Amino acid sequence: MAAAAAGGGPEKPLAPALLSFFIYNPRLGSKEGEEEKKILLYYPNEVEKNEKIRSVGLCEAIVQFTRTFSPLKPAKSLHTQKNRQFFNEPEENFWMVMVVRNPVIGKQKDGKPTVEYQEEELLDKVYSSVLQQCYNMYKLFNGTFRKAIEDGGVKILKERLEKFFHRYLQTLHLQSCDLLDVFCGISFFPLDKMTYLRIQSFVNKMEESLSIVKYTAFLYNDQLIWSGLEQDDMRILYKYLTTSLFPRHIEPELAGRDSPIHAEMPGNLQHYGRFLTGPLNVNDPEAKCRFPKIFVNTEDTYEELHLIVYKAMSAAVCFMIDASIQPTLEFCRKLDCIVGPQLTVLASDICEQYNINKRMAGFGGRQSKGPGRKPGHSGLHCPIRSPRSEKEPQFKFIYFNHMNLAEKSTIHMRRTSNISLASVHPDLMKILGDINSDFTRVDDEEEIIVKAMSDYWIVGKKSDQRELYVILNQKNANLIEVNEEVKKLCATQFNNIFFLD
Repeated sequence: MAAAAAGGGPEKPLAPALLSFFIYNPRLGSKEGEEEKKILLYYPNEVEKNEKIRSVGLCEAIVQFTRTFSPLKPAKSLHTQKNRQFFNEPEENFWMVMVVRNPVIGKQKDGKPTVEYQEEELLDKVYSSVLQQCYNMYKLFNGTFRKAIEDGGVKILKERLEKFFHRYLQTLHLQSCDLLDVFCGISFFPLDKMTYLRIQSFVNKMEESLSIVKYTAFLYNDQLIWSGLEQDDMRILYKYLTTSLFPRHIEPELAGRDSPIHAEMPGNLQHYGRFLTGPLNVNDPEAKCRFPKIFVNTEDTYEELHLIVYKAMSAAVCFMIDASIQPTLEFCRKLDCIVGPQLTVLASDICEQYNINKRMAGFGGRQSKGPGRKPGHSGLHCPIRSPRSEKEPQFKFIYFNHMNLAEKSTIHMRRTSNISLASVHPDLMKILGDINSDFTRVDDEEEIIVKAMSDYWIVGKKSDQRELYVILNQKNANLIEVNEEVKKLCATQFNNIFFLD
């Protein structure tokens, strides 16, 4: 496996870009002269009609041609010099196509500027996963394509597709897509047993007090602690929360105790609870109780739910209630009154206990005073302590568990606005993606070690539905020393997880 040298030449390549995105159903325009009826969505919409028909027809022909060789697994991608096309059939006869321009490097040839397309830089598995996520996110808020047609015909489906993807496609940052998009995992917040039981007890009490609540999810510091949803539904809801909803509400988090965000409660107590979806101010009699709808269990019971997201400090709770029940302002006030004070105290205690555990484990330094156990203490944030180092750590890693979708990365910086920036060179991230592609071809345990031209070592381990990828910054190390370092990492970071040696 070859690796390009990090740093490369002086030319800076132009990042991959979305050229077009369209959804079609070949059954809708099967007669000659009705080809346009196949097209349910086409981006950019300004493209001339005949060009749209030609593009869709070409993709349809490619898919049909490849079915000749593999009836059950038609083409997933098409490689050309200038772009890469990705195909996905999320529902029978509904095809989604994404066309991405290959990265470009500007060069001088015979004194004239020219461009060179980097044909092998894009990883099929990464961008095929991005295309699948497009469908999953649409389905979360709109339900399936077929259900839309059942509700109101092709016209309704086209309207829903246009409304959703007009905004969603603008949030795609294709230049930062990598292995995490393949996993689409969930980051879990580490907790001791007693604190976890307190949270479980809190969830049970809330569901009992607010009887119309059907499902609940509890997050802290953008990491999941508890969820009543199925895994596949939770993983896409988690992506929406952490890359879209939470980043949009960062500013109010900076408000202090005297902020007008929340009125004083009886007894001079105050809590920091507020709705991230729904009414901005429950004390406003004109407040609108509008909550986004989500669709879960679409393969089985097909449930339509209202999504209520309520946050206090760094803790957030998602309450999901049946869409046939319209939450009233009175219900919102009741929720605010019941959940707000308890969630504020619980959020403070989670932070306090977490920092104590970190300090006892030998990771944290001196603990500063954060909010106390009683609501109303000054300071809205309780910092999460982590070790600091002036120099780059010797190793960084990505871990993923296919069974519970647990994901952990020290390679990526904090996700915001749909971007998850890696702190290592793109060439190294590409090697990680190549190793992952190799892993998909084998069912057994596997280990791959690569020496990059930039003097980094990359190690991939697959064992019992778990995958670990390590990047080592040890220029003069040999294979034996690298293997020993990875063993040490597994012993310290994953001591309760079995990896084959």
